[in-house]
Amino acid sequence: MTDEELLRLIKEGNSDATNELIIRYRSDVEAIAMRYISSPLEKDDLIQEGMIGLLAAIKSYSSEKGALFKTFAARCIDNSIKTALKKLSRMKAIPQANIIELEEDIFDSSYSLSAEDEYLAKESVRALTDTLYEELSRFEDEVLRLYIVGHSYNEIADKLGKNAKAVDNAIQRIRKKLSGVTF
Repeated sequence: MTDEELLRLIKEGNSDATNELIIRYRSDVEAIAMRYISSPLEKDDLIQEGMIGLLAAIKSYSSEKGALFKTFAARCIDNSIKTALKKLSRMKAIPQANIIELEEDIFDSSYSLSAEDEYLAKESVRALTDTLYEELSRFEDEVLRLYIVGHSYNEIADKLGKNAKAVDNAIQRIRKKLSGVTF
């Protein structure tokens, strides 16, 4: 099944198609994340940010713009990672006294998901995508799409012809709606 066929199914509400597309592009997310491996973010965090970009690409892709989904997804993944790195660089320094170190033996580097954890992860993605499709208005969807790829409130307001307060209100509504999603 092609990407375009999967995207058509996703627009029709098929969450299995979303999962298939996520699985299909997981290696691309990892490859793009590896470009930033020398950054302050850890590999898993880079991959997570890339997956957020992939979800944004799935949600906002339009074949009418002329780009292939693969190209569009790569751009969204890369932008999501860059945005996370920019946000990290803007964080104020945390005093060393406030940092609590985790014991290293808690984590096993050869960890892989059990079948149950993988199922739960898929259900979480399904719950999130269902909420995004069912709960958000068109304006909220456009605001979220632009916010995910790193636009500021003012940039979003300019692009959508609204004021920054309307964008802020939309972000607050989105947060409220997404807070009800259980993982």
